Amino acid sequence: MLIVTTPDVPGYKVEAVLGEVMGLTVRSANVGANFIAGFKALGGGEISEYTSLVYDSRNQVMQRMWEQCVQRGGNAIVAMRFDTGDIGQSFSEVCAYGTAVVIRPIATAAEGGTPQSIAQATEPAGATAYAQNSPTPTQQPYPGYNQPDYR
Repeated sequence: MLIVTTPDVPGYKVEAVLGEVMGLTVRSANVGANFIAGFKALGGGEISEYTSLVYDSRNQVMQRMWEQCVQRGGNAIVAMRFDTGDIGQSFSEVCAYGTAVVIRPIATAAEGGTPQSIAQATEPAGATAYAQNSPTPTQQPYPGYNQPDYR
């Protein structure tokens, strides 16, 4: 999975633009979390119940966005953004959106390749997660890369 906030990916060529993809969720904290958070707010500081809710929401919308990308045949998302909003006083909406693309690694430094893309371009066919229709969003895009879980 490669999701970036930039309009391009250094060392990779965008071969196809597949359109906007998005993930959306509407959440509400449970009564217990609201009760505990109310007491924590009196003392100030981070309210971990809400922090956890926001992280979980962002991870969920990114997963949904990635699934749309793969369904369209993409292997990367560029120009990804988050948007949030309130619905009434009890609900929060979280949206992730970006542009699904098909990218391929550039094989030489002379053409704009990076050490990562050059190594990936020389891997045997099928060894890379950036192949058309990446199988799962949890697969690591390249050795040694640890995709954060946004916690």
